[in-house]
Amino acid sequence: MSERYTFKLPDLGEGLPDATVVEWMIKEGDSIRLDEPLVAMETAKAVVEVPAPCSGKLVRTAGGAGSVVNTGAVLAEFELDPSQPQRAAGHDTGHHHGGAEADKAPARSEANAETKGERSDAGTVVGAVSGSDQVRSEAAVSVGGVRAMPAVRALARKLGVDLTAISPSGADGVVTLQDVKRAAADPAPARSGATPAASSPSRAAEPAPPTTRTATSASGRPLRTRPPGEQASGQPEALTGVRRNMARVMAKAQAEVVLTTLNDDADLHAWQAGNDLTARLVRALVTACRAEPGLNAWFDGEQLVRTLHPQVDVGIAVDTPDGLFVPALRNADMLDARGVREGINRLRQQVEARSVPASELTGYTISLSNFGKFAGRYATPIVVPPTVAILAAGRLQHALVPVMGGVETHRLLPLSLSFDHRCVTGGEAARFLRAVLDDLALPA
Repeated sequence: MSERYTFKLPDLGEGLPDATVVEWMIKEGDSIRLDEPLVAMETAKAVVEVPAPCSGKLVRTAGGAGSVVNTGAVLAEFELDPSQPQRAAGHDTGHHHGGAEADKAPARSEANAETKGERSDAGTVVGAVSGSDQVRSEAAVSVGGVRAMPAVRALARKLGVDLTAISPSGADGVVTLQDVKRAAADPAPARSGATPAASSPSRAAEPAPPTTRTATSASGRPLRTRPPGEQASGQPEALTGVRRNMARVMAKAQAEVVLTTLNDDADLHAWQAGNDLTARLVRALVTACRAEPGLNAWFDGEQLVRTLHPQVDVGIAVDTPDGLFVPALRNADMLDARGVREGINRLRQQVEARSVPASELTGYTISLSNFGKFAGRYATPIVVPPTVAILAAGRLQHALVPVMGGVETHRLLPLSLSFDHRCVTGGEAARFLRAVLDDLALPA
């Protein structure tokens, strides 16, 4: 009887409760060698490749693309190949799925393991491992003859782009994010499902198919009429990855924080040419944090403990099709306008490529959102614990402003400051917003 190996989903970073299958690199029944790419998994923070924990045949997987797998649950099962290299039995990182309780459990004897004919993984925590247990999240691998990183494959799947039809522009023939975006914008056969006949200019345009309504049950709820793994409009769809984590975080924040919001308009009439709006917002935020340190803080609602921070690490809200990312602009209080712009550009590029380190998505001391570049004047931005404040900028507008001797047309920036009223007073919040307004009123 061949020995079986049960591989459980390791913690892919920062104690995340689950991850979503993006793409299996091999099919059930295929063989794989130790440390070869096994599966690409999407978490709330990144798309990472999980290497094979052993050499052998893949017998069973936890599900196809789009399946959500809980951390510590069975991800795959293998039939070990004794002729191929295997992980040394003593090569254990000391990290386990069950935390402290699991560490207290007695170890299973080798004799008992042999009787069962089955082995289980050590529950490696990604980011805290060494040697060949490291999960390689940056390497482009070849699947189906196409070399691309997991984030590129995930974007192609989302946009319906056939990677095999793309001419790669990256080094060593690697398909890049830009390649996929260009293919998605080009009505060519690179879009999966497109046919030459359908795109031929000589063919007469066919009438659009009649609109079909979503099937509903007797209770009035949407009724699934297609397989769970197939995405279609009107079909119930489980939230995955970033959106799944966003749902948890927002619900927790709404339940814990005593949210209060102040609104006002910053007058930018005195601004000189060349001002960077986002850089000025960061500078104003830093100035206000010095004036009122109580908003550049963390708050433990259970212990009723407040921590004031000497540095200002600004969480910059970045909107993506996958959901909301909030990477941290570290030490913003030490950066000039150029440094702020370079830092923000770097963070946005990393978010777009899904290569932002997990460490950069936590630990910020205050948040900034610039939703106004899309639409909207005022908002009620959500404060996410342990932070206690977030500043949001609305859409710039021109308005008539009374001045001595008449009225003038000034450019105004709507601002919304949300704060946790459990530990921030109304006076502190008002003085903080006043400091922001005064700094933004300066010419440069």
